[in-house]
Amino acid sequence: MQNGVPCGAGIGGGSAQITGGFSGQEARDLAALVQGGALPVPVTTVEQSTVGPTLGAEAIRASALAAVIGLACTGLFVIVVYRLLGLLATVALLLYGLISYAAVVALGATLTLPGLAGFVLAVGIAVDANVLVFERAREEYAALGRTAARDLRRPVTTAFGKVWSAVADSHITTLLAAGLLFVFATGPVKGFGVTLAIGVVTSLLTAMVVTRLLADLALRLPAVRRRPAVTGIAELGRLRTRLTRRVPRLTARRRRWLTGCAGLLLVALAGIGVRGMEFGVEFTGGRVVQYAADRPVDADAARAAVTAAGFPDAFVQTTGEGDVSVRVKETGDGEQREIREALTGVAGPVTVERDDLIGPSLGSELRTHALLALGLAVAAQLLYLTVRFRWTYATAAVAAMTQDVLLVIGLFAWLGKPVDSVFLAALLTVVGYSVNDSVVVLDRLRELRRRGGGVPLTDLADRAVAQTLPRTVNTGMGALFVLVALAVLGGDSLTDFSVALLAGVVLGMASTVFTAIPLAVTLETRHPAPAPAPTPTKRRRTGAVV
Repeated sequence: MQNGVPCGAGIGGGSAQITGGFSGQEARDLAALVQGGALPVPVTTVEQSTVGPTLGAEAIRASALAAVIGLACTGLFVIVVYRLLGLLATVALLLYGLISYAAVVALGATLTLPGLAGFVLAVGIAVDANVLVFERAREEYAALGRTAARDLRRPVTTAFGKVWSAVADSHITTLLAAGLLFVFATGPVKGFGVTLAIGVVTSLLTAMVVTRLLADLALRLPAVRRRPAVTGIAELGRLRTRLTRRVPRLTARRRRWLTGCAGLLLVALAGIGVRGMEFGVEFTGGRVVQYAADRPVDADAARAAVTAAGFPDAFVQTTGEGDVSVRVKETGDGEQREIREALTGVAGPVTVERDDLIGPSLGSELRTHALLALGLAVAAQLLYLTVRFRWTYATAAVAAMTQDVLLVIGLFAWLGKPVDSVFLAALLTVVGYSVNDSVVVLDRLRELRRRGGGVPLTDLADRAVAQTLPRTVNTGMGALFVLVALAVLGGDSLTDFSVALLAGVVLGMASTVFTAIPLAVTLETRHPAPAPAPTPTKRRRTGAVV
């Protein structure tokens, strides 16, 4: 909706929602008619939102433009790095977008910022699956040597088979979180779960089926077979070549890395304790009004004017484009007129672009359900990873994810950014990225241990990081293109969301290397897995079992 007032009404312990293109006065008249009509129950407004037509149109246009530019840059990057296979993956990525959009339209869902967050995460997962396959195909091509040049499909087919475990684990853990968010959360967080589930299923289909079919057809072409370099898998790449020559000794200094991560956590927790969290109106109840002024106004001047009008606890923010956002606990129209008159004195005539009213009961419900869904999602991921790996690996992955979440929260506390439903959606996206990244590296470590041949665990861990680091960098770059485009072109409504995701993606890549792997090695060293029992063999002559 670009212009109107969707209203939620609490009716006798239940709730009902009336949506439409109402003005503020029309919404109040409608509430009076319902309250004075045939319903023998009291009616109270729990949520009301007014969006100006200019703000709605600009947000939609900016979001669409940012998404198109970000996806185009991601596709171009994948093509440059992986050539023909990258082109095929980009085609599959476009198909992913069409299928996901069709699913949203078929469900009749409205795409909100949290919903957009779900799609961003799913795009990252889709790109990650393709990058994981292509990097593994490069390894298989190098191992096969001249044999691979005669049959280019062999290294690609082998790569799809070997990465299936990591792809399945990352998709299932994300799907578990999406399902729990849909069942237990409410409002925008539920929308995040819906779009994330659609995106995860679609990305699995396009990455592991569509890309594989296209690659199989393309690698049969005689022109491609004569020129293996065009496929993108005939060379390891600069980063992988350097890491192969000299594997970094990261786990030898694991205590240093864990100590550094603990120090960052203390800084984040200090920000939460010292600065506190600025909870948005969705979680506290109150009213947020965004005004458009004729001329830019300084934040301090606007804050002083609102305070002088009798609202010392108001939270006031400004932008360089002349927008002023005011959040107060008071929800009456009289108070809003006073604030508007105060701003007019320092910024000239102002117009209302957005007016959000949330009742305290709805804010408490959203906060409770969101925290419950997040806790259950983390518990489900921990249980699944414990079953798939060992409890040591699962603990390391969840600890790295928890660290990323706390660091992003601490960053927002120090910056004084509001914690609202959009930030919560970004935080859930950070959870998905962090767990997905850790699962890939831990899966490679598990594979190396199965055929380790007595190699020390620390050396195997270093190899796992070195072998998966190119995939981590390339996947992160693909996600960063989308997020930077959203941050630059998405406008004020997407800035905080993009900042949280940018921080989360960077922290997620770093936490896998400097937290998850060192912690997994430390736990495995202190609590080693029991040696597998020898398999009984039978002697043909005596039938004795030895």
